[in-house]
Amino acid sequence: MLFGTRTRRYAAGMKLTAELEKAFNAQITLEFEASMVYRQLAIEMEINDLPGMAAWLRHQADEEIVHANKFIDHLADRDNHPQISTVAGPKVKIKTPLEAFTAAAKHEERVSEAIRELYRTTEAAGDLDSRPLLNWFLSEQIEEEATVSEIVARIAMTNEDGPGLLRLDEELGSRPTATTEAK
Repeated sequence: MLFGTRTRRYAAGMKLTAELEKAFNAQITLEFEASMVYRQLAIEMEINDLPGMAAWLRHQADEEIVHANKFIDHLADRDNHPQISTVAGPKVKIKTPLEAFTAAAKHEERVSEAIRELYRTTEAAGDLDSRPLLNWFLSEQIEEEATVSEIVARIAMTNEDGPGLLRLDEELGSRPTATTEAK
């Protein structure tokens, strides 16, 4: 392969329709938005002297970039043009860890519904080639929502108790780091 050229893995007939390309590009933008939301929540936890929660949220921000990269690769591999639209800065106003992780849970629910809608759109168009990717994302979103919901429940159990929050902060800070490259 020559430097700067991309090997096409699909025949030209596998190209997404303009409607599907637009829908996938919207999802790419939403994944970058999710990354920014998590990054802002990480900043808020850092300001609140909860470095473990901040680290967990930063890792989650990086994971959202991995998700965006998966969608970008899917479009590029099918001879489409990935395009990131305008990503608005997150409007996050939180004061407590419970508010931060509740905001994260709500955003995960939004992303999950967007992926379900993208799946419905590809099914209606008869695009079988997107199924493996979207099936992976459907499973991933179940895991994402469950994980964040568990953290919300555990924070609620502490009733904002300092020692309980500090234990959870330490636990969340031990999350292994990951790369932003698609796997």
